[in-house]
Amino acid sequence: MAKDYLLEKRKFVIGGIAVFIVLTYILRLLVLQVMTDDYKKNADSNAFLKKTQYPSRGAIYDRNGKLLVFNQPAYDITIVPNEITQLDTTDLCKTLNITPAFFLKRMLDIRDRKQNPGYSKYTHQVFMTQLSAAECGVFQEKLFRFPGFYIQRRTIRQYTYNVAAHALGDIGEVSMRDIEEDDYYVRGDYIGKQGVEKSYEKYLRGEKGVEILLRDAHGRIQGHYKNGIYDKVPIPGKDITLSLDVELQTLGEKLMHGKMGSIVAIEPETGEILCFVSAPSYDPMAMVGRQRGKNHLELEKDPLKPLFNRPLMAAYPPGSTFKTAQGMIFLQEGIVNENTTFPCYHGFVVPGLRVGCHAHPSPIPFMPAISTSCNSYFCWGLYRMIDNKKYGSSAKALTVWKDHMVSMGFGYKLGVDLPGEKRGLIPNAQFYDKIYGKGRWGGLRIIHTSIGQGEILLTPVQMANLAATIANRGHFITPHIVKKIQHDQLDSLYRFPRYTTISPQYYDLVVKGMRGAVVGTAYGATCRGANLPDIEVCGKTGTAQNKGKDHSIFMGFAPMNKPKIAIAVYVENAGFGATWAVPIASVLMEKYLKGTLSPERMKTVDEISNTNLIQYGFKEY
Repeated sequence: MAKDYLLEKRKFVIGGIAVFIVLTYILRLLVLQVMTDDYKKNADSNAFLKKTQYPSRGAIYDRNGKLLVFNQPAYDITIVPNEITQLDTTDLCKTLNITPAFFLKRMLDIRDRKQNPGYSKYTHQVFMTQLSAAECGVFQEKLFRFPGFYIQRRTIRQYTYNVAAHALGDIGEVSMRDIEEDDYYVRGDYIGKQGVEKSYEKYLRGEKGVEILLRDAHGRIQGHYKNGIYDKVPIPGKDITLSLDVELQTLGEKLMHGKMGSIVAIEPETGEILCFVSAPSYDPMAMVGRQRGKNHLELEKDPLKPLFNRPLMAAYPPGSTFKTAQGMIFLQEGIVNENTTFPCYHGFVVPGLRVGCHAHPSPIPFMPAISTSCNSYFCWGLYRMIDNKKYGSSAKALTVWKDHMVSMGFGYKLGVDLPGEKRGLIPNAQFYDKIYGKGRWGGLRIIHTSIGQGEILLTPVQMANLAATIANRGHFITPHIVKKIQHDQLDSLYRFPRYTTISPQYYDLVVKGMRGAVVGTAYGATCRGANLPDIEVCGKTGTAQNKGKDHSIFMGFAPMNKPKIAIAVYVENAGFGATWAVPIASVLMEKYLKGTLSPERMKTVDEISNTNLIQYGFKEY
């Protein structure tokens, strides 16, 4: 009998389809059970309730072990949407002191997977955060009326002192970007937003724990799964010790009361920041609790910009403090030596150009030029360097000059361990080519840079670092505000020195000039007010020109040999450097080195702190 080939083909087709269907199901089961954990998650979500256990955040201490930031109890309210039944929303809103509109919006936001990508109706979702113990107590009494609602114990920050807000920073609820960048976080978690809280977040936050609770078919908790053998205990965050001296910090903020500006003090040997003042400031407690958003908005609207971190973010003209850096480059490049003199006819005078200067004997050599802050000397020095034929062109001369400046920590971020640092500005040849045209400028065109004016911009922390570098005679350790991390080590950037391109012998000459500025020379002195009877202070004043009133600047260190503190003080719109910046720095150096102030000096503190200089408005450089 002949075969039916058509029937035979149909059998193969049907068999092939059946095999394909079976393989498809097997592949799908493999994907669900082996290659992904979606199926497992769905099964677990019905049988188990995973309850996050939050770690306590690391505490923060000052360099002497004084507690600055610690934790206090707070409470979040979470919900498991699948468990919410027959909810009396009116009673709930009244108990929590919220409006029905807030309740509805919050529930919609929780279910919105764009805002809350981790949403599951079987797991805990954050409904409200940071309830006080009193608020939680009221809710706890009625909790049995609100099935599906839970209380989650958390902690919030508390501050021992009302100081150092810009250095300490704050914590707040995570944003969507935070969640996307780090899967540690889920909606409702807290994260460091500014200051040390932000830059050392991964040390401070600790590691979350978890409780795995078993539920029956009705969703009722039956206890810990397998007696808790799979539970994970939270690991507390690491404590951090800052390099700040809280007594010095408190005094610095008192001295800057009623003023705009900043103070940065550094221990030269280690690069540790001893004092970090941004004025005006604010109470760090304003950034705690459910009023954080409201308080932050009010501070943002304040025309004095109290949130603006001036030590790191304000780039100012350094004025005459910059002459120390200029002078060392001229010495290093052989443009001048310690005996080189320049004339000063009440300023730098060439045909068609005059840069004024105060009265003093003329001609003047190098070290007295530092001591008396002669503008003419440094104008002549820059003019001779930029137009010197040995470099081949003004552009090449400026490149050499700029490379020296960069080695001193200018023109780029230093790498301070706080967020938001700005780089300032040290112009290069391309910068001036754009302004004047390529090859159409020389020393006279850019003469204002010789005295720290014009395009030159430094941050206060860069100015303080200059003082520390001079104190160390040619090297610095990157300024940092954290001294120690519990059971961990600081980044190598904050442990090893960085050397400049200037020989130590030239730093010695600048040190002598800065000492002369304090004790006086035959040519004059600019910061006699910094002199302390039994401490050898070295200093340099600056008065930066401003459209309103000049800025008052001081940069220095003490003692002259084996220095313990380097400091920069910048007071906006306050006039001459000797008027305000010098006495502020002098008091702070004395306090740090002696540990106390005499009654007479305390009168000076009161006089300075009671003087309000905020009258010219704010300018962000």
